Amino acid sequence: MRSMNIKKLTSILFQRRVIVALLILIESVALLAATALFSGVYVYLYWTYVGLSVLAVLVIVSRQTDPGYKIAWIIPILLFPAFGWLVYLLCGGNKLSARLRRKMQGMDRTMLEQLSGDYKAGALSVYGDDAVNQTRYLERYARCPVYTNTWTRYFPLGDDAFPVMLEELKKAEKYIFLEYFIIAPGVFWDSIVEVLKEKHAAGVDVRVIYDDVGSLNTLPMNYARKFEAETGIPCCFFNRFLPLISIRMNNRDHRKFCIIDGHTAFTGGINLADEYINQKLRFGHWKDSAILLKGEAAWSMTVMFLTMWEYVRDTKVDYGAFRPAALPAEAALGKGHYVQPYTDNPLDNEPVGETVYLNLISKARKYVYIMTPYLIVSDCVNTALCAAAKAGVDVRIITPHIPDKPLVFELTRSHYEELLEAGVQIFEYTPGFVHAKNLVSDDVYAVVGSINMDYRSMFLHFEDAVWLCHDPTVLDVKQDFLATQVKSQPVTLEQCLDHSWLRRLFRSILRVLAPLL
Repeated sequence: MRSMNIKKLTSILFQRRVIVALLILIESVALLAATALFSGVYVYLYWTYVGLSVLAVLVIVSRQTDPGYKIAWIIPILLFPAFGWLVYLLCGGNKLSARLRRKMQGMDRTMLEQLSGDYKAGALSVYGDDAVNQTRYLERYARCPVYTNTWTRYFPLGDDAFPVMLEELKKAEKYIFLEYFIIAPGVFWDSIVEVLKEKHAAGVDVRVIYDDVGSLNTLPMNYARKFEAETGIPCCFFNRFLPLISIRMNNRDHRKFCIIDGHTAFTGGINLADEYINQKLRFGHWKDSAILLKGEAAWSMTVMFLTMWEYVRDTKVDYGAFRPAALPAEAALGKGHYVQPYTDNPLDNEPVGETVYLNLISKARKYVYIMTPYLIVSDCVNTALCAAAKAGVDVRIITPHIPDKPLVFELTRSHYEELLEAGVQIFEYTPGFVHAKNLVSDDVYAVVGSINMDYRSMFLHFEDAVWLCHDPTVLDVKQDFLATQVKSQPVTLEQCLDHSWLRRLFRSILRVLAPLL
């Protein structure tokens, strides 16, 4: 019994997340010790720190970023001048080395080179200026074209998407590209690996990217190297997590891509782990979504993957070798419907994900329905939601009732009162956790993708989504929202007001610090 307990304790202590936490703790203690070491000249140090704090505040104010993000940094810097400026220097903003910035700019140039020939925003003129302007924005700032000849299928649950993904993967003839925030051993990933091995053995080009932080708790260290050695399948991680207080740790690859032969692609909220298909119980029933594209638009997502592959693998890609020679028969069913996959790069100072949401909310005439796991919105998104509701637009939001992160859930609920007062309807999904990231409006437009309504998705992560215009799938997204609403409990203003002053104060503090959480 004792040997079993020692073995269990050892396994816990040597888990990757425990080691990382200990190293960060050691680094923090070292910083405090260094400050204490110079306590004899504290007065001089103090005024030096104050000067550095003021300088840091001036730098923050001058930056082109969200005002809430600026405030969230300015307050702790001024409250703790001894180290607040240092923390900002280490992990505030998106400053990159010259080499990394050149590589990132290369990704943007490649997107433009490979996809600019597909630009055709004017084709949407039949649907009015709103559609054309939205498409032009994504072409100009995300480098992503709009396509027709693309058939789409919406999946209201990861459970529904899973067997179809396996079926499509088995059809691959040339290549399979996977890019996910989280990969975890289990039914979902193990089933996919079996298909990948078969296809790789048959000569199909298979490549895998995962985020190192996203998979910190699910994969062992150096998993990419071990997986590649065992299977022969090229595999790599995005942005190696280091136990250091560092700017680079802010930016994660939160995208979700499953791409087959350049003409078939999946994206949405689901990662390659069992909770996403309800094979593993976490936070009640897991409500997620995904979308399948077959046709022209899948090529845009293929280019997105390959630019990331070039970055993480530090190699060059012959894009022409991957362009599909023919489209599947289903593509013809999408003629006259418009589909625009897009990606958001956190290092280009253009909040594409937030801007698309803002455009759809502000241009809505009848309704806006939103499903999101986190409601940690910037002031401008909050204002847009309130303004739309006050103007008579039916604005509804579904969030989880069982949270995955209690602190973040408190922050989500801190936004309820103001939205409810403006006339926004809010529902919490009673059976469990909502992880879907969807928006649908006016039976005309919809967005399905990886972009949460929170600061990290809007400003810090690499994300992706699909914008749909006059596509039949728009109504499927709407129907899923209404079906989910039936299973959700409405939140009332009285419930929000029925809290102690201490809890309200705590939520106010959380809202100020929201961009840093």
